[in-house]
Amino acid sequence: MIGNVYYVGTDGLASYLITSPQGHILVDTVMPEATSQIKANIEKLGFKVADIKYLLNTHAHIDHTGGLAEMKQASGAQLVAGEADKPLLEGGYYPGAREETALNFPPVKVDRTVREGDTVTIADVTLTARETPGHSPGCTSWEFSVKDGDATRSALIFCSGTVALNRLVTNPTYPGIVTDYKKTFARAQDMKPDVLLAPHPEMYKMAEKRAKLAEGGPNPFVNPGEFNAYAATLEKAFEDALAKQTAAAQEKKG
Repeated sequence: MIGNVYYVGTDGLASYLITSPQGHILVDTVMPEATSQIKANIEKLGFKVADIKYLLNTHAHIDHTGGLAEMKQASGAQLVAGEADKPLLEGGYYPGAREETALNFPPVKVDRTVREGDTVTIADVTLTARETPGHSPGCTSWEFSVKDGDATRSALIFCSGTVALNRLVTNPTYPGIVTDYKKTFARAQDMKPDVLLAPHPEMYKMAEKRAKLAEGGPNPFVNPGEFNAYAATLEKAFEDALAKQTAAAQEKKG
C-alpha cells in the first residue's frame, strides 16, 4: 500500500500489517472463519505471524475482532484496545446486544487499554491512539507516520463513524452514544492525515487506488483532505439517522 503498511485482510474486511525489523503490529482481524487467510496473507508477503508483537483493535465488533483470540495464541502478541471496549472484547459480544449470538466472537484478553494520546511503539514505528467513540464505546483510531519514497506522510486508520446497527434514541446501544458521535465528528475536523485507511476497504476506495498504484506515478493512497471529506459525509449520515430515530420514537409515543 505505502511504506511498511500491508493489507492482509479479506475482500471487504481490513487487517493491516505494519512492519519493522524488531517485530510487527497487526491492526484488526476479520471474521473468525477467515483468520487462516490473514495468516496466509502475512506469510505470503514473507513475514512471520510469530513476529507480530502487538495486536491493535479499532472497535469491538465481530467483523474486526473475530480472529483476535486465534491470532493472539498463534503469535504471542499483546492485545491493545480502547479502554471502553475492553469488557466487550473480553466478553465476546456486541455492545447492547449480548443476547444476539450471531454477533458474538471468541472472547480475548486485553493486555493493555489506551485512551486519547497513548502510544504503541516498536523500533521506529509509533502509533498514537485517538479516541473516536460512537460506532463502539471504545472506538479507537490510530495515527502514525509512514514513508513514501523520500517523503514522510501522516496516516490514519480511522475506526469508523457509521451508525450501522446502533440505536441512538430508544434504548440506546450504550449510554452517551449520541454525545460520543458528536465528539468524534468535532475531533475529526482537527485531524488532517495524508493517508486514510479504515476497517472496510471501500471506505477509502482501496481497489481503485491499488489499480492506480500498479500503473506507477505518485502513490494514490496519499490524498490529503480525503479523510475530512469522508468524515463530513459520515456526520451528515449520523444527523439523518438521529433525526429519523427521534421521529420514530415520537411517533411511537403517539
